[in-house]
Order: sequence, then C-alpha cells, then structure tokens
Amino acid sequence: MEGGGEACSLNHPSTVTEAPVAPPNVDPQSTKTDSDAGSQPALNRIEILKALEVVERDSVAIAESFTSLFASLRLALSEVTSSSVDHLHCFGDAVGHLQESVLDAATKGNRYINSCLRLNEEMKGIDSLVRQLYPFCEFCSCSCWWFLP
Repeated sequence: MEGGGEACSLNHPSTVTEAPVAPPNVDPQSTKTDSDAGSQPALNRIEILKALEVVERDSVAIAESFTSLFASLRLALSEVTSSSVDHLHCFGDAVGHLQESVLDAATKGNRYINSCLRLNEEMKGIDSLVRQLYPFCEFCSCSCWWFLP
C-alpha cells in the first residue's frame, strides 16, 4: 500500500507523525522467486499496520485538540455568562438607586409646588393689607407707593 503514507501527509503537519517503513528483509543469498512472492503479503500487512498506527495517533491528537477546544469554549461561555449576570445585578442596583432618586425628586417637587400655592394664597391677602395701610404711607417716609397698582 504505497498511497497510504501520502494520504496521511495531507493532514495538518503538527498532528501527523508518520512511522518510517522498514525495508523488507531480503536475504541477498536467496534468489528464489517463491520466497519473494511469500514476503510481499507480509510487507503489505506491516505497511497497513503502520498506517493504521499513524491514523490512530492522528485521531487521538485530533480528539485531544477538540477536547481542549471545547474546554476553552466552555470556560469562555462561563465567563461571559457570569459577567452578564454581574452586569444585570449592577443594572438592577442602578435602576433601584435611580428609582429612589426620582421618588425623592418628585417628593421635593411636590413640596415646592405646595409651598408656591400657599405663598400665592398668602400674597392674595397682602394686596388688601397694602390697600389698608396705604393711607398711612402718606405720613411716613417709606416707599410703599411703588407696590400699588
């Protein structure tokens, strides 16, 4: 099987480790064609077994690579999820503080409006008081005259 080594060499170079194929044991004194024909199937089996070893090592390396990749993805997903949960807690806290501030501002705004309404009612009563006091301003040196319409 001569093409087995070439098919494996197409894989990624860092994960492929090819075992060198040992040359067949050929005895130089033996020139029988029967012994050559008998060693040929044994050589093919050895090549097949070595190619299977290479494929098995490559498969293990690929499986380890996938395991590492999935572990990294799991860790990254866990970190993103935990930071998202932290952000949601922070967002909830910020919304709570904002709600408190809005309630406080609304309360103070209502107090201000009520104070303005009370002051307006009190100022309506001052007009009649000024009209009552105006005749006395003629005898004093105050400048109340500018207040009258």
